[in-house]
Amino acid sequence: MSLTGTSFWVVLITVTLLMVIGTMLLWAKIPGPRLVRALTRLVMILLCQLTAISVVAVWMNNSYGLYSSWDDLLGTPDNTNTIAMPGPPVARAQFNRSDNGILDTYFHGTHSKLSGQVIVWTPPQYDDPAFRSTRFPVLMLLHGVPGSPQSWLEHGGMPDAFQKMVDAHQSHPFILAMPVINPGSVDTDCSDVPDRKVATWLAADVPELLREKFRTVPGPHGWGVMGFSTGGYCAAKLPLQFPRVFGAGAALDPDPLTGDPSVLPDPALRERNSPTHLVAGSRADVGIFLATSAQDRDSPPASIEQFVRAAQDSTVRVKAVLLATGGHNYGTWISEYPAAIGWLSQQLAGPQQAPSPKK
Repeated sequence: MSLTGTSFWVVLITVTLLMVIGTMLLWAKIPGPRLVRALTRLVMILLCQLTAISVVAVWMNNSYGLYSSWDDLLGTPDNTNTIAMPGPPVARAQFNRSDNGILDTYFHGTHSKLSGQVIVWTPPQYDDPAFRSTRFPVLMLLHGVPGSPQSWLEHGGMPDAFQKMVDAHQSHPFILAMPVINPGSVDTDCSDVPDRKVATWLAADVPELLREKFRTVPGPHGWGVMGFSTGGYCAAKLPLQFPRVFGAGAALDPDPLTGDPSVLPDPALRERNSPTHLVAGSRADVGIFLATSAQDRDSPPASIEQFVRAAQDSTVRVKAVLLATGGHNYGTWISEYPAAIGWLSQQLAGPQQAPSPKK
């Protein structure tokens, strides 16, 4: 049974309820000497607590994507052969639609050889017959680590928070795409490393899927990325590495922009994937939005200030926002949405009429 499946969680809830009911029914009926009865009752209490804690732990794992499988939990995953990751190719990928209109798929990327989940939300206009020949810009939302694409829905208030901004004319409609940023639960700071090409997954495979399945605005002026924490680090770096794919990125409380030695121990590899290093002297026609809080120790303002200084001799458009208060949490990130998404809407194109087919 899958560690992350709903069925396993339901089984644990059922076992917990049975343990509680059994303890209540048998509490006064335990035979034997007083010491035996006391030890038996202690074991029953401990089993009730253990099953209850397991229910909460599995719920947290499903919400934050801490472990993707039993092998991952036990520390025995085999991540060396990325080509073996299963999943249909783009052409055969199928989206499942939930009752709230959220689309979900799992596919295998032809360029990176990685497989993973992608959640998509289309604005109401997308299915309006009046817009049937309209292409829409794409905003890729990158979660943190630990985390998963569902983090945006369950904790980040998406897509409702975004739709409120559109209704208030603070942003034009985007297709929102939420891909996994650590396929196989291996964090590389969205970088291509020798045995795992995560940057290629995000900059080639996921855009290929979206272009194949949806009406999207072509070119980098129609594609942006936004992320928080580790996803914010990725949102600052990907437009600099792939300016022909992404025209702008918004980093909400990003991890330190010089890179994490615990993720990329090789100094040369880490430097090649550091946003601060990438922006220095860059000629890319992209924009980068950066935000953090003076109280966020995981995303220190000094890191953003260093990035801004490095960008002074580049062509990159940079906007930085510093909040006076707020921790490294969803409350802070949600408060940064209006500034970040509003700025992205100014940097990126709005919906466009598709060209008429040639006769």
